[in-house]
Formats: sequence, structure tokens, C-alpha cells
Amino acid sequence: MIIGLEHYLFVAVLLFAIGFFGVLLRKNTLVVFMCLELMLSASILALIAFSRYNSTPGHPMMEGNLLVLFIIAIAACEVAVGLAIIVALWRRHQTVELDEIKELKH
Repeated sequence: MIIGLEHYLFVAVLLFAIGFFGVLLRKNTLVVFMCLELMLSASILALIAFSRYNSTPGHPMMEGNLLVLFIIAIAACEVAVGLAIIVALWRRHQTVELDEIKELKH
């Protein structure tokens, strides 16, 4: 069986859907944060798949790979800022449940 572009895109859409519904349905800030990262990983998978299947043999297209490298660098910054916000919420409210936090400023 040959794995084609549609297989990669199906997995990417599935991962994105799981992350999207996790963001909508979950109440824990950490789980919401992980679902956002899952959505970002799905977009990275789709970009790599498009980059691989749009290149010709012997002449690979590197634009998709460079864009993925940029996205991974931004994701690392997002993780640092997001975890700092979650730690600040925990210190201030002693919870990370979104329902229990009524306001973000005091």
C-alpha cells in the first residue's frame, strides 16, 4: 500500500479536529493548552506533506520545511509564555480550571 498525500491530510485533519474539540469542551487550562499544541502539530504535518508531494524528484522544495522550522520556533516561544501564564494563574487563584477563574485581572 502506498501512503499518499490524502493519508497525511486525513491524519492532520483528525489531529486538528481532536485539538479543536478539546479546546471547546475542556475546562482545565493545561488540557486546553495541550489541545492548542495538537492543532499546531496538525498544521505542521499538513505543511510537511504538501512540501513533500509538491516537489519534483531531484529538486525538493524547501519553502514548506522552512515555514515549519519557523512555526516550531514560534511554538517554543508560545509554550514558554503559556506556561508562565498558567503558573501565574495558579499562584493567584490556586486553580487552573477555567470555570473557577471569573476574571483574569484583579
